[in-house]
Amino acid sequence: MTSDLIRAAVRLLAMGAPVSTAQLADAAGVAVADLADAPAAKDIEYDDEGRVVGWGLTLIPTRHAFLVDGRELYTWCAADTLLFPAIIGSRARVESRCPTTDVVICLTVDPRDGVTDLWPANAVISIPGDLDAARLRDSCCSPGHFFADAQAAGDWIAQYPTGTVLPVADAYPRLQAISDLLFN
Repeated sequence: MTSDLIRAAVRLLAMGAPVSTAQLADAAGVAVADLADAPAAKDIEYDDEGRVVGWGLTLIPTRHAFLVDGRELYTWCAADTLLFPAIIGSRARVESRCPTTDVVICLTVDPRDGVTDLWPANAVISIPGDLDAARLRDSCCSPGHFFADAQAAGDWIAQYPTGTVLPVADAYPRLQAISDLLFN
């Protein structure tokens, strides 16, 4: 159920507007009450009118800009930028700042072609190892970053010893395999 809800939320939020809980529940084929009971539901971002504005993909600015079909969106973590184009079926242009060097990492992610136009070419992505499905944002997303290079990720590796740092191009097929299992 959670994967259906997150997939539906990402697809609806990709349109660039807040989503009512009724719209989300309908798109996922669940009851509105099931939304509050879903694992990771406490991560959902709402606006003042009670509409969903973020669940992985968000309308609220973060470090990870996610440009789709002329709409400026954001993601909670670097890995989301690689996962979501396949879920929404659209190419995305990504810009994210390295938390160590402040270098802007740029790339395009296409559901068919994978990662292209990566700059800097030796950019890496951090993927935390200890994931908690009930606290996805805290356990996975908050520590998930792009770094300008492996050296810039050195302190992150020391802080998250169960995590991994991979070249961005190598991470894409690994994350797509996870996405296929969870979201398709």
